[in-house]
Amino acid sequence: MLTTTYPHWIYDGSAIADTLGFGERAVEFFRRLKHPKSHLPNKLFQLDPWQERIVRRIYGPRNLDGSRIVNTVVMLLPRGNRKTSFAAALALLHTVGPEKVVNGEAIFAASDRQQAGIGFKEALGIVQADPKTLSKLKVYDAHNSAKKIVYPRGATLEVIASEAGGQHGRTPAFVLADELHVWPNKYLWEALTTGLDKLDDPLLIVATTAGRGQENIAWEIVENARKVARGEIDDPSILPILFEADPKCDYADEDVWRSVNPGSSHGYPSLKGFRRHVSRAKNSPSERDSLRQLKLNIWLENSTSPFVDMTIYDEGSAPINLEALRGQPCWIGVDVSKTTDLTAVVACFRNDDGFVVLPQFFCPEDNILARSERDGVNYVEWGKDKLITPTPGNVIDYVMVADAIIALCETYEVREIGIDVTYAQAIIAILTERGLPVVILQQGWKTQSPALSELERAIISRRFQHGGHKVLRWNFSNVVIYTDSNENRTIHKGKSTDRVDGASATWMAVSRAAAGNSNLSFLNDPSVTAEDMVLP
Repeated sequence: MLTTTYPHWIYDGSAIADTLGFGERAVEFFRRLKHPKSHLPNKLFQLDPWQERIVRRIYGPRNLDGSRIVNTVVMLLPRGNRKTSFAAALALLHTVGPEKVVNGEAIFAASDRQQAGIGFKEALGIVQADPKTLSKLKVYDAHNSAKKIVYPRGATLEVIASEAGGQHGRTPAFVLADELHVWPNKYLWEALTTGLDKLDDPLLIVATTAGRGQENIAWEIVENARKVARGEIDDPSILPILFEADPKCDYADEDVWRSVNPGSSHGYPSLKGFRRHVSRAKNSPSERDSLRQLKLNIWLENSTSPFVDMTIYDEGSAPINLEALRGQPCWIGVDVSKTTDLTAVVACFRNDDGFVVLPQFFCPEDNILARSERDGVNYVEWGKDKLITPTPGNVIDYVMVADAIIALCETYEVREIGIDVTYAQAIIAILTERGLPVVILQQGWKTQSPALSELERAIISRRFQHGGHKVLRWNFSNVVIYTDSNENRTIHKGKSTDRVDGASATWMAVSRAAAGNSNLSFLNDPSVTAEDMVLP
């Protein structure tokens, strides 16, 4: 744990001011709640001692006029510590409980509609567990409409996503910002915080796990809370509750797990699950980073480590027998760059339980020296070694890229050509005109996450053969895996100048090869003649 910021007051039994009894009142509200998954008698909400101390510390200390001393809570809590249910109960405290502002707004804000929906379902489950409470509420839960819990004699709880627009003009008395580390921008944050400022006595609670990088609002808020915790800033309106491990800690040390997971002494998160994650982390840098970030709350840099241990990746560098691949089933991934950057085409073959890949790269020939300086690699030498194909002019020649794909189709039994439509319209038009099996692959966690898992499995098990291609290796070494709060994974660059095009084309090719679609290339159908290939 980080001793300089650790919330020792949660465990030291020290007195918490509660002159007006607001802290006790909030605790009693929690104790009357029910939860559908509770194992306590009558499904009562499980408020564990560490949570009770937090509730008392937020609501107990008051000014003489009863106004809050704490207006902002920054709670950095590892995954698996029942943050969502605790957050939902806090939101209900301001909706149907004694902290409600009559006709006021309470907002549960999340990164996207999916995450916001999880928070809403948790709050709804709590009120539904108590029919008497539910009978006093109006619930709006229609698909594709605002999700609200309305207490006519109290406040309205609404969940909103950071991807939604038009949130200016609100005047919330309470905001819970969930998983701030994955919010894509500051727009909703600014709308909500400026809305809170319209009132004299609002409350903002940030409940999040650790994130990546420092160019985001979550880092700013957490770092400011650290300064308060260390005494560098004297601001009693901010309450830091920061459960985070030392970045230099031994991630396999179970004492470290327990110190930063306050629920561990109460049966959550699962220690067996922790041990399984540690076992995976020993061979996988991305799993190691996932463990350190989400379960030990260590804030990572964007370029902390590559997708996989590159020493393991290098074990697939043996020369590839090209002749043995001739005529074999093949799946192609294509990552098309902007007109001035690197474009990658990767042919993928299944080999027992693994994959063999043949990458090709293209970049504009003009300004190649400047591009080498920008990216810190030698494009000129790679061009001479035929590891990349410089195309004439100062923009990518998409016809040359399409011709290279067609040549692959003439050499191998191409089943599918997976391609991201962004910047690829010209290439797609050429390929579809030739009758080739083009498949549009949407970018995002739904497509990337399972493909990355399959690709990672093959690399770790030493069943990924790439022939030691230098450009592909460089691309893989640049990959940073972004993991959201649901452990869905997507590829990111380590820095803005890093190139990951070959890795992106590889996951696309591997995803289609793993799916094993049986579509054949139009050019490999022996019944098709040259005349058949001419469009009417």
